[in-house]
Parts: sequence; C-alpha cells; structure tokens
Amino acid sequence: MSRGELTNEQWEKLQPLLPPQKPWTGHPASNHRLIINALLWIDRTGAPWRDLPERYGPWQSVASRFYRWQKAGLWQHILQVLQQKSDATHQLDWDQHYVDSTIIRAHQHAAGAGRRPSRYPSSRP
Repeated sequence: MSRGELTNEQWEKLQPLLPPQKPWTGHPASNHRLIINALLWIDRTGAPWRDLPERYGPWQSVASRFYRWQKAGLWQHILQVLQQKSDATHQLDWDQHYVDSTIIRAHQHAAGAGRRPSRYPSSRP
C-alpha cells in the first residue's frame, strides 16, 4: 500500500457500503478497492483520466465505474452513512465539519447582476 491509498481500517468501513463485487449477472467487476484507490489518486493529483498509472488498470474502467456510481447516487449514500455512524459515536464535530454556503461571496457577474449602462455612448449602431 502506498501513501494516499486506503488503509485496511478505512477499507473495512467502506467495503460494506459498496455494491457486491460479483453482480447477479455478468462477469465479476474489477476490485473495488483498486478502483477507489485509483479515484483517490485522480482526486489527489488533479490529473486527467488518461494519466492514471497502469497499476490501477484501464482508465476507462475507473472512469466508467465512477460515473456509474455517481449516477446511482452511491457517493451521496456513502457520505450519509459514514456521517451517521461518526455522529452516533460522537466522532463528528458538526461545528468543525459544517459548511455554510451563505458565507461564500460570489463575484457580481456570477450572481447574475444586470449590466450598468455605460457613461459613454457606444460607437456601434
């Protein structure tokens, strides 16, 4: 296991939340732990899919699994379950782990502000 990959303790918490390794039909999927580690590498480096190291397998497999799980709502489900478990054991401090988007200011152009009329007439008709 290299730096930045899932520890055994993290994997034990995450594994039960993932779909079965062998689906009801078809061939077994690639190792979920390898896919998660590949996604962590992409997230950590910010690299494009095509630059994924070969040790993680084909980048197309990793990307398709990520998008399939995203479409199925798996990432949101995992986040909710892990938050609930951490909160139940008092390991989550909501004052520290809470993001309030009302404090993030957007630039006026991002907020859809109207354009002010120019003080100088335009040369265009």
